[in-house]
Amino acid sequence: MLRAKFLAADVGITGANFLIAETRTSVIVTNEGNGDLTQILPRTHIVIASIEKIVATLEDAAQLFRVLSRSATGQDMSVYTTFSTGPRRPDDPDGPTEYHVVILDNGRSSMLGGEFEDMLRCIRCGACMNHCPIYQAVGGHAYGWVYPGPMGAVLTPSLIGVAEGGQLPNASTFCGRCEEVCPVRIPLPRMMRHWREREFERGLSPAPVRYGLGFWAFFARRPALYRLATAAFVKALNLAGRGRGRFSSLPLAGGWTKYRDLAAPEKATFQGLWRAKSGAVK
Repeated sequence: MLRAKFLAADVGITGANFLIAETRTSVIVTNEGNGDLTQILPRTHIVIASIEKIVATLEDAAQLFRVLSRSATGQDMSVYTTFSTGPRRPDDPDGPTEYHVVILDNGRSSMLGGEFEDMLRCIRCGACMNHCPIYQAVGGHAYGWVYPGPMGAVLTPSLIGVAEGGQLPNASTFCGRCEEVCPVRIPLPRMMRHWREREFERGLSPAPVRYGLGFWAFFARRPALYRLATAAFVKALNLAGRGRGRFSSLPLAGGWTKYRDLAAPEKATFQGLWRAKSGAVK
């Protein structure tokens, strides 16, 4: 049934993993055949891709193909790597009779020369998502727009603005895995930190977050008071969760406990455990 729809379609629309300027070629990289059917069987093939997909030469693209497949799925090469260079020629057995390439900006050029320019190197391999503990826990739909994971947390605010997408960089532990595995070495944690700073400076963070940070900063600037307060707080939480090891509800944490339990903390803070283990007093 699906094959019949491909055969009857007047127009096939694809994206492109790369657009090669030297040969005016669009390339799609897939592990299934529907991409090929979309661009070969219909009468008209329309390619829609953003400006960062353009590479200078075929040799440049060849290097990126190997990096893309290895970082995405661990393959030397994907099952299908398909090149389209114009409409069907008179002696070609198949292919579209019309071929159009639409290159989109959608806010990309405004990233040039700025703090987030490095994000334009992204080849959409998905390695950052595969290694992100937050993405693994919440999934892609939780990001609410086109691009999920660490790369989406940087790219989305760049495209739709910090007022709409500024909350996404907060979904990060800054563990650094995303930058470590990125094949094109995009400093994702640094850029997510920049977005957090901008969100906070503009007062876009929820009031409990802003006041909570101010409350924490008051104690953090006073180490002795900080140690005393955290020790008391951890003991209180531990007593409240004793016997269950978890909280099914907790004040100021309803957004979390609405969907999952919150683990009760250990009986001592990290600083207390460190002093007990090593005798260090900091």
